[in-house]
Amino acid sequence: MATAVRLLRRSLRGGEAAPRFLSTSQNLVRRVANSTRSVDVGQPTPRSHPELLAEGEITPGITSDEYISRRKKLLEVLPEKSLAIIASAEQQMMTDVVPYSFRQNGDYLYITGCAQPGGVAVLSEETGLCMFMPDTSKEDVVWQGQTAGVEAAENFFKADKAFPLSEMQKILPEMIERSKEVYHNVKTLSPSYKNLDSFRRASLNNKVKDIAYYTDELRWIKSKSEIGLMRESASIVSQSLLQTMLLSRTHREESQLAAKIEYECKMRGAQRMGFHPVVGGGANGSVIHYSRNDGRVKAGELLLMDVGCEYHGYLSDLTRTWPPCGRFSPAQEELYSLILETNKECIKLCKPGASINEIHNHSVKMLIKGFQELGILEKGKSIQYNYLNPTAIGHSLGMDIHDSVKLSKDKPLEPGVIITIEPGVYIPPVPILKENAPNRYRGIGIRIEDEVLITESSHEVLTASVPKEISHITTLMNMGSSSMMDAHELRAACS
Repeated sequence: MATAVRLLRRSLRGGEAAPRFLSTSQNLVRRVANSTRSVDVGQPTPRSHPELLAEGEITPGITSDEYISRRKKLLEVLPEKSLAIIASAEQQMMTDVVPYSFRQNGDYLYITGCAQPGGVAVLSEETGLCMFMPDTSKEDVVWQGQTAGVEAAENFFKADKAFPLSEMQKILPEMIERSKEVYHNVKTLSPSYKNLDSFRRASLNNKVKDIAYYTDELRWIKSKSEIGLMRESASIVSQSLLQTMLLSRTHREESQLAAKIEYECKMRGAQRMGFHPVVGGGANGSVIHYSRNDGRVKAGELLLMDVGCEYHGYLSDLTRTWPPCGRFSPAQEELYSLILETNKECIKLCKPGASINEIHNHSVKMLIKGFQELGILEKGKSIQYNYLNPTAIGHSLGMDIHDSVKLSKDKPLEPGVIITIEPGVYIPPVPILKENAPNRYRGIGIRIEDEVLITESSHEVLTASVPKEISHITTLMNMGSSSMMDAHELRAACS
């Protein structure tokens, strides 16, 4: 390895020996890989999971060529002679020996395709993609199983160069010194490089900057393969929520419904939930990011569920609110109709050239007018609108629930962008701020959220299969189904 370090350094200085070394090294890796095609690289491959990945794919539906193209585009948009350092997410621990389920950082996954912790990706015009992979001992393999190493980085993830992480302190400093600026992922700042003297000097000299704006810009418009994965993610959560809506007729514990949605998503192929499900019955639905899920939906109450799943790195986000008993009260129907109308009108505005802020401003005007007509908001006091709905109309969606957050909400929408549209109203059972809603609206929380793909001339709603019209919901919740429940069970649940 010492020889490898010296040769890479000569390559950085323009020496002639390094290319021969790298070529020989890569050929050796390929020969080793070809002779051990069943080797475990710590995540699915076309060899280990042919039912999931086609030949040439790193992620289901996403080829190595697409990943290579992403790396080239990142280098093209970065200033000349820049160095990009993107570390993987860290493994978070529940206790000293028990890890939480690992989820990869979006930027690292977007650039490398590697879904495992511990690595650092470095990109420059001189070296291309250089991956520093975790050093794994035999004891690590016994406890945690095989993980991707240097060979997998070069052969499977198609890195231009790869080294053990332990060698990074010998290689990275010179790369930093030779660069004009260093861009790194602030969210995954790793001690493996932040403690290097060269990185500290670059930081003191204002050479270190956040790479998020550049990666957010690249991730803003989804490719055809990404759209395919997001369609599937949306389809999975839509089917799963429909099954959960049916179950809610007889099972009213929030915890049971949270378990149901997770079960249905994973049975349909999701790797995990996109976030902790919001399952808010009654007044719990008026808590925007309610997470306890330990209540019970009482007769006559609405149930709000905000859910999403992750499908091979791509997320979905969907909310529906409905009466498990199958009947909206007059007050519930008045509020629901306003939110539904706002949802549908805002979706109509989703097209190239519009912006999230424009759509948001339109939603605010609609809701203020509607709240005033219902007597929830006094005329001349529209500033109190935020007490009833402090959220934005939507956000970009992709590898993160709130994707491309560094970009302005005034940025015009383009074909391939996916956003959410999610108007709502949140009225607590007792006044918390300065809202003065009539008693009949107290304890009601309603949100209707859809995923919207911007197309060449208009839009496509990816979650359109889940009912949201009042007539469709009441029909669904009251339809007979011997496999789900009988009439006696339905009456008992709603009494």
